[in-house]
Parts: sequence; C-alpha cells; structure tokens
Amino acid sequence: MILPLTYFVIFKYIPMTYIQVAFKKYTIIKSPWEMPWADNGGFEYFIKAFSNRDFLYALRNTIMLNLLDLVTGFPAPIMLALLLNELRIRWFKRVTQTIAYLPHFLSWIIIYGMAVQLLAPTSGLVNIVLNRMGIKSIPFLNDSTYWVGTYVFLGIWRDVGWNTIIYLAAITAINPELYEAASMDGAGRIKKMWHITLPGLRPTIVVLLILSLGRILGSEFDRPYALGNALVKDVSNVIATFVYTYGIRGLQFSLTTAVGMFQSVVCVIFLFIANGLAKRIGEQGIV
Repeated sequence: MILPLTYFVIFKYIPMTYIQVAFKKYTIIKSPWEMPWADNGGFEYFIKAFSNRDFLYALRNTIMLNLLDLVTGFPAPIMLALLLNELRIRWFKRVTQTIAYLPHFLSWIIIYGMAVQLLAPTSGLVNIVLNRMGIKSIPFLNDSTYWVGTYVFLGIWRDVGWNTIIYLAAITAINPELYEAASMDGAGRIKKMWHITLPGLRPTIVVLLILSLGRILGSEFDRPYALGNALVKDVSNVIATFVYTYGIRGLQFSLTTAVGMFQSVVCVIFLFIANGLAKRIGEQGIV
C-alpha cells in the first residue's frame, strides 16, 4: 500500500505544483514557489492566450473536431456491437471482431502512410480508380473540407472495433431469460434488440458518453500532427499542436501551461454538467 501511495505522491501530485507556472513568469533557475508573479494579477498569460489568433483557431478546431468525433464516432461501436451480437456463426463473429479492432494497435504515423498510399491526389489508389472512371481526383488530404471528413473517418476506423469490446462485454451481462421470454411472446430480432439489448446497454452508454463529453476540449497530439499539413493548417491546428509549437518549440512555458489549465478546467466543467444531466434522467453517473 505504501509503494502505490509513494508513486502517486512523487509522480502525480508533486508535479502538480508546477501548475503555478500559468500564473508566474517562468525561469528555469527557480522553483515554482520562487518565480515572480505575472502581470495583471497573475492572469497575464491567460490574456495573452485569448489575444492570440492561433490559439483561438486551435480552440475552434478542437471543439469542431471533437464534436464531429462524438456525433459520428460515439454511435459507431454501439451499432457494431449490436450487429456482432446478432451473428450466429461463432467463428465468423470472432474473425470479424478481430479484424475490426486490429487497427487500434496501429500508430497514427503508420495510418498516415496508408492514407497517403490510398488517398493522395495523384498517386493514391482511390483517386487512380476515380480517374479511370472519368471522375476528377478528390483532395482528401489537401483540402480543408475533405481533410475534416478524412480525419473523422480514420478516427472511427481505428477505434470502432476496440470500443465495441466494452459494449459486447455489457451485452453478455444481460439476462438470457429476457430473450427467451421475448421469443415466446413472438418478438423478432429487431424488437429484442430495441427492447432488451439497447436498454441493457443504457448504463454503459451513459457512462461512456459522460467521459466523452468530459474530453470535449481535450485533444490527442498524434492524430492531428500526423495527418495535418501546411495546406490544411486552418483546420488541423488544435490545442495540442498549439502547445507543442509554442511550448516545446517556442519555450513559452507559462503561456502553454495557462492554455493547458484552461483546457482542464473546461473539461471538468463539461464532465460535471454531463454527470448532472445523467442523474436527472435517472442514471447513476460517475460522480
């Protein structure tokens, strides 16, 4: 018991003291307790962040891409789990499930390489086929509108199988007698799915939806950084890449700490709002 507590204190809680950097002028030769306070009552770097056009674009893009991921990516594993649950050939079900979750283990660098081979404007397989059919090449990776669609699609393709595992596990906990009773009443597969399987999944769906809403302002770094390029910078620049550009490359640690703190506070607010709404509709929530 002492070892886990020591680990959390040393590697999780002591580093949190550096959150003060968001309110202070960073200097490498002093501890966060000794650094001088920033101007405007310590909020100098928050004001700078919201005065920075790159940050405002990154904030807009982060919200837009996360909402698209939520709207299109969240229902996908639920539907796949329902379809897999209806398969009666066990070996086919296992093979399909394995093929669906294998992309989760690929890094975004590998996925980007595959996307270039398939979707590049001149040498991509998809555009070559389209050209031979007399259709113009589609700039999947070089046009902002098409890039957003490609970004969301690749995200769903990579994670839908992995997220399906959670719902399939939840389905196994549903009492089989409910299906037998429904069969005796003459219910078909669709009615069983609608009246038994989906209500059985409801608590799991609510918990995962709360967690997803809690990450609405969070952003992964690998995916937008690997898939982005100069032609689509107006939509691919998110908070994670902004922090990398200004913090790691620009050495503006106070500014990027302020951005990270703002991001975390907003995510916690969304988490509590989603949790409160879940409790209002009769679910337990997570807090």
